[in-house]
Amino acid sequence: MIRRLLPLAIFLGLCVLLLAGVLLSRDPQRDVIPSPLIGRPAPEFDLPDLHDPERRIRSSDLRGTPYVVNVWGSWCPECRIEHPAIARLAETGRIRVVGYNYKDERADALRWLQQFGDPYALVPADEEGRAALDWGIYGAPETFFIDAEGIVRWKHVGALTDEIVEREILARVDAAGTGSGE
Repeated sequence: MIRRLLPLAIFLGLCVLLLAGVLLSRDPQRDVIPSPLIGRPAPEFDLPDLHDPERRIRSSDLRGTPYVVNVWGSWCPECRIEHPAIARLAETGRIRVVGYNYKDERADALRWLQQFGDPYALVPADEEGRAALDWGIYGAPETFFIDAEGIVRWKHVGALTDEIVEREILARVDAAGTGSGE
């Protein structure tokens, strides 16, 4: 009888070990995807302005003060969730918020901003997602903090919350001792 139950006991023991391993590995910091851009210059880009496609927005236009790049798209459900936190960040006037529109149809993006509000100082549009490759962007929302010298200091994948904005972005603004204010 013990011989018959031994394989079942071994199988159940392995299941318990597997479950324990999965549960113990669910550390929120473990899900953070490190960016090779941290500590390096922000990638160059030259993209059309969403609001005026004849106008170009270049990364070089942004240097001189810290700024946040928030990657979003009208097709992105998480972007709708984080949008109020982005709007509140922009309303502080403490840092310039750039809305990087990713893989979106212009008309859809404009309609989305009209519906939910446009908190962005600038909105470069990367319809095909080519410039995003240099940034390591693979989805939305993603957010970057770039210092006044154009160095990427922080990246977040997923929806921002007010707590993340305060702890990660505004703390960096305070540490730099400078804000944008546009």
